[in-house]
Formats: sequence, structure tokens, C-alpha cells
Amino acid sequence: MINLKINGIPLEVEEGTTILNAAKKINIKIPTLCYNPDLPPWASCGICIVRMEGSPKMVRACTTPVAENMSIITHDTEIIAVRRTVVELILSNHPNDCLQCPRNGNCELQTLAAEFGIRQVPYRKISSNLPIDDSNPAIVLNPEKCIRCGRCVKVCQEMQNVWALEFLGRGIKGRIASAADTPLGESPCIKCGQCAAHCPVGAIYERDDTVRVWAALQNADVHPVVQIAPAVRVALAEEFGLEPGALITKKIYAALRRLGFKTVFDTNFSADLTIMEEGTELVKRLTQGGDIPLVTSCCPAWVDYMEKYYTDIIPNFSTAKSPQQMMGAMIKTYWAGKAGVDPDKIFSVSVMPCTAKKWETKRNQDMRSAGHGDDVDISITTRELARMIKQAGIELLKLEDEEADNPLGPYTGAGTIFGVTGGVMEAAVRSAYFLVTKKELGDVNFLPVRGLEGVKEAEVDFQNGTKIRIAVAHQMGNIAAVLDRIRSARNAGQEPPYHFVEVMACRGGCIGGGGQPYGCTDEIRSKRIAGLYQDDKISPYRCSHQNPNIKGVYDEFLGEPTGHKAHELLHTKYEERPLYLK
Repeated sequence: MINLKINGIPLEVEEGTTILNAAKKINIKIPTLCYNPDLPPWASCGICIVRMEGSPKMVRACTTPVAENMSIITHDTEIIAVRRTVVELILSNHPNDCLQCPRNGNCELQTLAAEFGIRQVPYRKISSNLPIDDSNPAIVLNPEKCIRCGRCVKVCQEMQNVWALEFLGRGIKGRIASAADTPLGESPCIKCGQCAAHCPVGAIYERDDTVRVWAALQNADVHPVVQIAPAVRVALAEEFGLEPGALITKKIYAALRRLGFKTVFDTNFSADLTIMEEGTELVKRLTQGGDIPLVTSCCPAWVDYMEKYYTDIIPNFSTAKSPQQMMGAMIKTYWAGKAGVDPDKIFSVSVMPCTAKKWETKRNQDMRSAGHGDDVDISITTRELARMIKQAGIELLKLEDEEADNPLGPYTGAGTIFGVTGGVMEAAVRSAYFLVTKKELGDVNFLPVRGLEGVKEAEVDFQNGTKIRIAVAHQMGNIAAVLDRIRSARNAGQEPPYHFVEVMACRGGCIGGGGQPYGCTDEIRSKRIAGLYQDDKISPYRCSHQNPNIKGVYDEFLGEPTGHKAHELLHTKYEERPLYLK
């Protein structure tokens, strides 16, 4: 432990703690722009400068570790003046179109400018006039707004191991660009949106599709239908002032109806459907033969990554579509017939925590399996839904609770935990146990797969002689270790190290998706995770196979899991794709 003083306040912290984090422990805020708790600090912006008492030398708080008997000054007239100058210099090379910026009101640079009371910039304005890159179906890159903090590059390269973004040029000509300076839509980008989620300004953001949704809602000739993903219900409230993890599912249903959606379903239902298909697929591969391990396919950014980087794993991929796409197919077939609605008039919208879902709606022809255009016409993010609710003047938190519509609304606890890392695996274990043993699992809480550890491994004993080795990986940079182990065993002719593997591209799973409210940290992720587990805990049914409406879908329409009709509507295929499009 290290003893030191910050602004005269004594404290004790662990050796290796940075000045920035030490100050947080006694509620002293040191301003930052390039720093993010998800990333290793690299002292790019220079705003976090502090100095030692009695010394004119200034150091950067984000990278400087504390030392015994150190006495630090974090705020004085000179330090504040230097920080102000840094912000002014950044603003001199930044557009002044805040009112048109997608980050207006939620921009870290804008906040700093307001805190320092900057009303004019004393430096000559320099504009690079770089064009907006909107070639990507999910992410828009506006290099003119880039402040060169480096967060997006570090996220893409170090957290996600995708390497779709880099810095080009030096000095005042330095800029953010996609790899090899190709259009972002032709780069190795997997559309996960973590670059946008970590960008402090409006240099990278999700493609806004709300205009098309508004047009459909105002078109009397269409029937707008909506579904909401598991992770949306524990994050949307943050946009309206509540704590992360606040569970407001039934108010979201009400708000969606206020917006003009005629029918409101829940993706948790199709998550239950996914478990029935994927769980049955696992059991068949184990008992009838097939490529092992079975690898989950719910995350479109992971699918994109796999098709580019790990094509030899394609035979191991579950052919089950994601819950979003299963719901889309069911809406335009089963529900349309049951409700007597012309499927050609249905406008199907999904609200997702994920930017890659925008791309997934058009991933291949299997995403049009219902035969009436795209199964999901538009996918919008949690952030986009928040903007729509605010535009409509809806006071979300004051709405009376409402229920989702039948029959594609009611869900189990297993469906809701799809939104968190380990949740797909836990949900699958609950139902796979039943499919194998014909008995219900005594304790449905499978704790070994929970938490934010990058890779989790466990063994499930079905108590009939069947033992299943599983692995859970989240955050793309953690996934190579699992896949390389599978690949090495295969190349050596050895038994596979796992039978079932869950992969999610974003840290924490969907609760930390690229379309969730800004400012996500592990503390926030943990609160969102707790919200989903609470939703699971209070659910009348905890296992997907127990959902009465799921049973009804198979009895009335699909037949049996992985059967002929289920394969036509609920399954897909994969193919090798190049890192760079030509």
C-alpha cells in the first residue's frame, strides 16, 4: 500500500494505482478525454495534467502511478489554464456544428468546453474538410470531428482484435481512417459498434434509421410491428435519468404503442425459440454425430468475424438464426396468418442494443425466408429508440405498465438472460438438460458461466453418464484463445476441448452492445447484468421449453425443433468472405 496526499487529503491506495484513479477514491474529478476505463491509458490528450506540490513539473494523471509520500495538486490556477488551452486547441480544429451533431448534449468535448466556460477560441480555425464515410451499413465515420484521442483505434485493435481502424498521417494532418484507407464498408469491420460506443465525440456513430421508422409509423397502408431485445429493457432507462439496470420492460411496451406500433412483441420470446432449435441441434450432434463443439450464432458481429477470420470453424457454427431474425420470420408467417394481416403490409422493426443487427437484417437470402421482403425491415439501437421517444414527447417513466402482445410476447427467464455473456449458455444448459434426461434441472442458476471474466470454462454433468464441457467468451480480443485451442486439437487429431461454446463480440455481451447508451463501464455493465438476472428470477417460467407459447408455436405451425419447416424459417448458412471487399 502507498500513502500519499491529494490536495492535502491523506489516503492509502494499492501500489501501481494511477493518480487519476487514486483521486477518484476521494471524489476528486480530474478531467480526461482520451482515457477510458476499458482501455489501457496512453496519455494522448494531456487534459489530465497534475503536479507535485512544490514542483513546477506537470505529469499526466492517467498514466503516472502514485509513489510513497507523494503530494499531488490536481487543481490550481495554472493547471486549469493549461487544461483550458488544451481544450481550446482541440476546438480550433473541430467543427462548430454542435446542433446538427448526433452527440449533441452527450459529447465529452462539449461538456469540457462548458465546464471551462469557453465562449470563443483564440486560435485560427483549421478545417481538414474530410468527407463523411457512410459506406458501412451500421457505422458512420466522420473524420472531420475526430479529436485523435485514439479510443476507437485501441478498441478496434486491442479490445476487439479486428484492426479495421487506424491513424493515418502525422501532426495536424493526422486523421482516423479505416484500415488501408479503404471505405469503412469495404474494410475488415465487423459492425460491432464498440468504436462508436467509446468515441467521446461525434466522429463515429450508428447509422440513424429513425426517419424510415417514422415514415412507416405514419403510413396508413402498413402494419408496423416491433420487437425489443433482452438488453434494451435494462439500459433504456439510463437515457431518462434512472440508474443502469432499472427494469422498465412494460413501460417500453407502452411507449412503443404510443409511438404508433400496432403490435408489440418481445425478442425474449424468440430467444426461447432459439434455445429450442440450438439446444436440439446440440443434442443431435452429441447423439447422432456432427461437428463438435457447437458454437453459438446469435451475435451478428461474431458471425461476421468468423466468416472472415475463422472460416475453418464454419462447420461448428450453429445454423440457428439469431432471435431477431427468428422473430422476423415468425411475424411474417405464423403471426400474420394467425392475425389475418397481409404479410406484405407488415413493416417489421427491431430495437436492439447492437449496431451489427442493422447489417444482419440483410446478411444473406436466409434473412428473407418468409418470402415477403426482409424478415426484419429495420433495426434501430437503444439510443435511436430513446431519441424517438423524446421526439414524440412521451414521458416514458410516467407511463402505465402494459403487456406485450400474444402469442410472440410472453417469455421465460432463460430468454431474458440472452442479453448477458454466459446467458445463452445458461439458457441452453437449462433446456438441454431436459432434452437429454427428460427431467427438469433442480437448480437452474448455472453460476460458472456468470461474470465478466473474458473466458469462462465449466463442465455440466447431466447425471446420466453425459458430461458436457463448455466455454464462454466475450469481447472479440478474448475469443482467439478459445478458437485456437479448438483448432489445435483438431489439427492434432485430438478430442475437442469443448462440446459447446458461446461467443459474444461485445464486453459483457449485449448489455454492453455498440448501440447502448454511452459511457458504459464494467460498473454499468454489472448493473445491467443484475437487472437481467432479476428479470429471470421473477419470471414464472425459467426454462425455454416451459414457455406455453413456444409449445403452441411448434404444435400449431413449426412441427418439431430442427424439423423441415423450422429449418426453412429459423436456420441459416455461412460462407467464407474476404477481409477487404473489392
